[in-house]
Amino acid sequence: MRLYILNIFLLFNAFVFAQDSTSVISLAEYLSYVKTYHPIVKQANLIINESEAKLMKARGAFDPKLEVDYDRKKFKNTEYYDKLNASFKIPTWYGIELKGNFEENDGLYLNPESSIPDDGLYSVGISVALAQGFLANKRMTMLKQGKLFVKQAKADRQLLVNSILYEATLTYFNWLKTYNDKRVYESFLENAQIRFNGIKKNYEVGEMAAIDTLEARIALNDRKLNLEKSRIKYVKSSLELSNYLWLNDNTPIEIKDHIIPNTTTFETIDETLNTSALNLENLDLGNHPKMQSLEYKFESLTLEKRLQSNNLLPKIDLQYNFLSQTPEVMQSFSTSAYKSGLNISFPLFLRKERADLKLAKLKLLDTEFEMKSTRITLKNKIDAITQELDSYILQNNYTNTIVEDYNTMLDAEERKFFLGESSLFLVNSRESKLIDAKLKAIEIENSFFNTKASLFNVLAPTVE
Repeated sequence: MRLYILNIFLLFNAFVFAQDSTSVISLAEYLSYVKTYHPIVKQANLIINESEAKLMKARGAFDPKLEVDYDRKKFKNTEYYDKLNASFKIPTWYGIELKGNFEENDGLYLNPESSIPDDGLYSVGISVALAQGFLANKRMTMLKQGKLFVKQAKADRQLLVNSILYEATLTYFNWLKTYNDKRVYESFLENAQIRFNGIKKNYEVGEMAAIDTLEARIALNDRKLNLEKSRIKYVKSSLELSNYLWLNDNTPIEIKDHIIPNTTTFETIDETLNTSALNLENLDLGNHPKMQSLEYKFESLTLEKRLQSNNLLPKIDLQYNFLSQTPEVMQSFSTSAYKSGLNISFPLFLRKERADLKLAKLKLLDTEFEMKSTRITLKNKIDAITQELDSYILQNNYTNTIVEDYNTMLDAEERKFFLGESSLFLVNSRESKLIDAKLKAIEIENSFFNTKASLFNVLAPTVE
């Protein structure tokens, strides 16, 4: 319902609202818009699409293949040869390939070994890689890696989405801070205006000196100056926030004056950022997207190492084909009519193969070091952030107490002033101290929020 109301405000600004009408956009609603419509988030989805396309490409290596080879030569009304060779191949998971073939040859100068019956010759056979390429081959490795790339892409996408959500969250917190700063100056400007009007009236009836009106006006203008500074900061932060708000048709949205942040964000931040269930003792970093991405990368490199190890074996390819003139009769295919072949090749020094294997091992070792380093880095970052959060909670309690005490002192000083027992200078001094304390409390709250955002960025949880 809140999202619907926000959509009404953002899309249909032509509606007539009262000047003091406002609509609150919470952090959860804001992040929902960012996650759904922001172009960079949509761009992150392309990572998965790309990995799925690569997986489809890898599966293409197992597609059945139809091949036709036709060759003919005719010169001076003499047909030298007319050769047709059509085959249908089916690659399988291991280094085995099934093959069916039809061959038809004719011609005056045909090679004798190509002579076949007039109706053509059919063959059904198999090609097997007996050593290199049997248990590990390129097409098998590419398909396994393609499946891992899809899983890795999903983990990388989550990291990328969480990164943009983290930046958007910091922008929202800055927007909230500038809004709270502006509210502080607005409230104290009202106090300064009332005080100035009262002192001016007392001066006009002769109850106060002219210097008091001057001091009251200085305080009033100082409040106006600070309010204007805070207002322009709020405007800038609103425009920065608008950078993350888009519609479904890639149209950017500009935050209007009647849209304000949720001032009770402190109460819902853990639920929104999904950081409330943090338990350091039982935290499983293996489920972290960064660790998962590295795990998939490690598995992919392990497959690459296995392939390079297999390439050290000699290349032994065996072909065996049953021949027949009458393929419609299954019994016509027998061991009495066949065509076979054996191909063996083996580099003497294996320098290329050994170098490829060494590079694969180095990549694997590099990824293993990265996994260990990333795990420790994540753990230490989480420990540091949680201690920082505990400190900000303590600082927040102190500043709240200070604000209450300054507020009490200001109330007492104002009562003394109206009883003629104090001066305007002391009242303004007390009020300035209270303003500073409130601004300090807002700053500490903002630091707490930013640290929560950092925790969200490190944990990279899923935001619904």
